[in-house]
Amino acid sequence: MNLKLRLTFLSFLQFFVWGAWLTTLGTYGFSYKQWSGAEFGAVFSTLGIASIFMPALMGIIADKWVNAEKLYGTLHILYGITLFLLARTDDPTTFFWILLIGMCFYMPTLSLSNSVSYKLLKDSHYDVVKVFPKIRVWGTIGFIAAMWCTNIFSDERSFSETGISIGNTFANIFGNSLNANQFYFAGIFAVVLGIFAFFLPKCPPPRLMGKESTLAQKLGLDAFKLFKEKKMALFFIFSMFLGAALQLTNMYGDTFLKDFGNVAAFKDSAVVQYSTMIISISQISETLFILAIPFFLYKFGIKKVMLISMFAWVLRFGFFSLGGPEGFGLVLIIFSNIIYGMAFDFFNISGSLFVESTTDSKIRSSAQGLFMMMTNGFGAILGSAVSGWLISTYYTTTDGGKMWPDIWLVFAVYALIVAIAFALMFKHKHDPARMAQINH
Repeated sequence: MNLKLRLTFLSFLQFFVWGAWLTTLGTYGFSYKQWSGAEFGAVFSTLGIASIFMPALMGIIADKWVNAEKLYGTLHILYGITLFLLARTDDPTTFFWILLIGMCFYMPTLSLSNSVSYKLLKDSHYDVVKVFPKIRVWGTIGFIAAMWCTNIFSDERSFSETGISIGNTFANIFGNSLNANQFYFAGIFAVVLGIFAFFLPKCPPPRLMGKESTLAQKLGLDAFKLFKEKKMALFFIFSMFLGAALQLTNMYGDTFLKDFGNVAAFKDSAVVQYSTMIISISQISETLFILAIPFFLYKFGIKKVMLISMFAWVLRFGFFSLGGPEGFGLVLIIFSNIIYGMAFDFFNISGSLFVESTTDSKIRSSAQGLFMMMTNGFGAILGSAVSGWLISTYYTTTDGGKMWPDIWLVFAVYALIVAIAFALMFKHKHDPARMAQINH
């Protein structure tokens, strides 16, 4: 197996073992375990908590003591073990702590997978700029594939109706509900990926920093001086707010569609039976909008592209608020998933390019880590904590149902306020020549 194919396999499984449960976690907790928003809302903060400190910590270990591919493999094996434990956990508090440990193992692998790929491609004299995006897109494909597999294997009726007993076979093997098997499913492939990583070419620790380097530089903390610049401080703060919006989608999208099954007339609708596949349209759209980013950046500049992303979030949530399982409502749900690609890519990827083009080369890696910390760290915590409290307090009926149209409308108003504030407060002059420097 040549290097590009091996790295493609790595990228595919990197996101496959995440997508197998991430978008269905809300459905699992709220619908199948019947945990309340107050009990289960904190679970979604685990991703954010782990993103605040673990990537930097594991990066230091990889830079000083352990081969990156071995550290990467070990983390995935440990992550897989925590997923097995999750499948057998019935208490929401215990579930939170196990998932937090799992996220502490998984979140650093997102940056480590990039580091390993960059290192090996450069060592083999590949053009990283041209080759890596073609490898990375398979990560999104892996995420989509995992969502589809989860939707199939979690629906026992889909097997019984066709005379296939795969669903019962899984239940007999694992001794748990079918819906918990998403964690077994992801855990098995996480362990496979971990073992596979040990057979990659070596990625030894790079040369250590000189004695003149400060402790802050060694830990990547010197990037925090960017907060002294008003423009960069605003950028990172708004990154946190948009990171919260992304978390809302991950938490509640699949649960929202599944809840249409509580209405007898919609119980057998495609939206309910194939909710995860419908949500996967978002990831399919993502792969397409990635290709449009260079044109939009050069044509309109980072501020307008970020604004497009923010207004796309308004439409994403607004269409969900008006959506339904039939007719025009179904069309709006599909449109919402298509718009997700623009909302996600134009913010995350364009934001990363903005950091790359506006920060000093000596702190770019640290600045990228800071961008991740604000979005996947503090942003995720903000989105999970506030939304969980809000839904539980104001938008849950006496029988435990969720007032989804109102919930999505509140999220849409939130995204609109963020977009307007960003347009008024963030000052940035578009310079195509500056953006072109990214390629050099």
